[in-house]
Order: sequence, then C-alpha cells, then structure tokens
Amino acid sequence: MAGMGSSNYWEDLRKQARQLENELDLKLVSFSKLCTSYNSSRDGRRGDTSDTTPLLNNSTQDRMFDTMSVEIEQLLAKLTAVNDKMAEYTNGPGTASLNAALMHTLQRHRDILQDYTHEFHKTKGNFLAIREREDLLGSVRKDIETYKSGSGVNNRRTELFLKEHEHLRNSDRLMDDTISIAMATKENMTSQRGMLKSIQSRVNTLANRFPAINSLIQRINLRKRRDSLILGAVIGVCTILLMLYAFH
Repeated sequence: MAGMGSSNYWEDLRKQARQLENELDLKLVSFSKLCTSYNSSRDGRRGDTSDTTPLLNNSTQDRMFDTMSVEIEQLLAKLTAVNDKMAEYTNGPGTASLNAALMHTLQRHRDILQDYTHEFHKTKGNFLAIREREDLLGSVRKDIETYKSGSGVNNRRTELFLKEHEHLRNSDRLMDDTISIAMATKENMTSQRGMLKSIQSRVNTLANRFPAINSLIQRINLRKRRDSLILGAVIGVCTILLMLYAFH
C-alpha cells in the first residue's frame, strides 16, 4: 500500500507539471503575439500626428504586458516548486529500483522549465527594447514637428533632418521585419520542440535496450549538432548583413 501511495504521489506531481507546462506554452504564445501586435500597431500609427489615440492603445497594451508577465512568472514559480517536489521524491526511500527512470523524467521536466524560462525572458526583453526604441523615435518626431512649426526659415536644414528621419524609419521597418520573421520561426520551432522531445524520449528508451541503436543515435546526434552549428553561423552572418544594410 505504501508503494502504491508513493506511486500515486509521483503521478500526481507529473500531472501537475504537465498541466503547468501546457498553460505556460499557451501563455508564452500569447505573450509573443502581444509583442508582435504592439510593434505592428506602433508602425501603423507613425504617420498619425494625434497623440490621444496612440496613448490610450499603448497604455492598454502596456497593462496587458504587465499582467501577462506576472501570470507567466507565477506559473514558472509553480512549475519550479513541482520540479523541486519531484526531485525530493527521487531522493526518498523506496525509489532506488526506479531511480534511473524517475531521474530521466525529472530531467525532461527540468529542461522544459529551463526552455520556457529562457523564452519568457527573451520575449520580455524584445518587448521592452521595442517599446524603448519606439518611445525614442516618438520623441524625435515630436522634436521635428516642433521645429517645423516654430521656424520656417531653415528649410534646408529641415529637409536634411527629415531625410535622416526617413532613413531611420526605413531601417526601423527592416529591423521590425527581421524580428517578426525570427519570432514566427521561434513559434514554429517551439511547436515542434514538444513533438521532438517526445520522440527523443521514446528513442532513448529503445536505445537503452539495444546498444546498436544507441550507437546509431549518437552518430545522428553528432551530425545534428554539426548541422545546428552551421545553421547558427549562417543565421548569424545573415543577421549581421541585415544590420549593416539597415544602418548604412
């Protein structure tokens, strides 16, 4: 009976972890879309000289950002607590015979938690960077409007200033497109990550039973890491070229 109760406790912890992971996955997708929509709405209003409507819309999006940040942080804290309970269970008495399988499951949940935490902080940082950049550009636009309305003498200087501002807007649009493509790619990779981890877990189980398969999987993993390094290098070079094009 004690072993059955202990097993039920472990299964309850796993159910809690999976439920929290599903909730976090949905929250992070919505959080990423909020960042994209914030950027798109700002870009759509750049030609508008009225301050009232943008301020209301941006204030609403800022409140949504703060609310979702708190909710995601709470979910991450709950998932961390569940993982800690699972770790305590694996170190408890009566689990020695199942320790390898339990540790494998625990490590998988820890990896998911780490991925979600990294994704949250990255998306949050991108949002804050976009908001800061847009606030700075808004200040520049106000300075331009003030300069244009306050003085009609230095038309040449005003023209040069406007040309420089247009160049900044074009560079900003290019960076926005790059960020949107990167975020869309990230969402696609996030959706595929769950399937790949499930498949990898099954393959690892087979590999532990059949040493020949294990050797084959190791070779596949080496090639996959090599391909990942090559892909990362290509993406890095492309990003650098885009940035050089944007700012020159």
